[in-house]
Amino acid sequence: MGLHLSVLASSSAANAIFVASDTTAVLVDAGLSLKQIEQRLAAIDARPDHLAGICLSHEHSDHILGVPPLQRRYGLPVYANAGTLEGARRVWKDRGALCRVFSTGQPFRIGDLRIEPFAVPHDAYDPVGFVIECDGVRVGIATDMGIPTTLARERLRGCAAVVIEANHDERMLHQSARPWALKQRILGRQGHLSNRHAAEMIAEIAGPAMRRVVLAHISAECNTPELAVGEVRGRLQERGWTHIEVIPAEQATGLRWTLAMETMGAKAYGGDPSI
Repeated sequence: MGLHLSVLASSSAANAIFVASDTTAVLVDAGLSLKQIEQRLAAIDARPDHLAGICLSHEHSDHILGVPPLQRRYGLPVYANAGTLEGARRVWKDRGALCRVFSTGQPFRIGDLRIEPFAVPHDAYDPVGFVIECDGVRVGIATDMGIPTTLARERLRGCAAVVIEANHDERMLHQSARPWALKQRILGRQGHLSNRHAAEMIAEIAGPAMRRVVLAHISAECNTPELAVGEVRGRLQERGWTHIEVIPAEQATGLRWTLAMETMGAKAYGGDPSI
């Protein structure tokens, strides 16, 4: 028993994360095309018709574009807060979608998954991260967040695995050819986490329970997986947390991990037929 985790996609183009117990599976965000979602789920021996729902972190298109075709084909309910749902429906142009509204800060259940949405700073209507728990094992997800917050630290502390944004290297961003206004947005309190901020936050919340960190939303222009992993891993080692594995999302895509309370560990699988 425990939780299964797989990052299906993580970038400025598309985002989707698969989380499941032995009996209940959900997607956190669905920014891929229907075909891509079907193919990437198949690669980890999962199927869309086994999903119990889609949880939305916020309404930006790289997190929601795959939702309408998934709903039309498989009838999946969407779980979102009112602000995200309002923004998403403007993108979808469809008010008939099957939606279930949660309140930020109030845990809810899908099957045997306990899901707690918590507020994060980002330039969206009401963006959230999630902590998903089953059988005492917790997975934290915060893929778009401008700055580390006390609330996010409190919610992510004690998770066995954390999927967290490490969007940019600050020096590379400053030296890039991007317009100044875009740089300011990314660096702002409602923008995206830098490697430095992600490393500081992970080092602060790390503990014996944490086994794996997946660095998400890594910029192709203003970052590299090596820089992101190196900064986070170095900060963890300074604190003595040498047992924690740090992986960039692009290398994690297509892997599926099982995190069990019995071992407080994690194993990587190319596919796991338990769902």
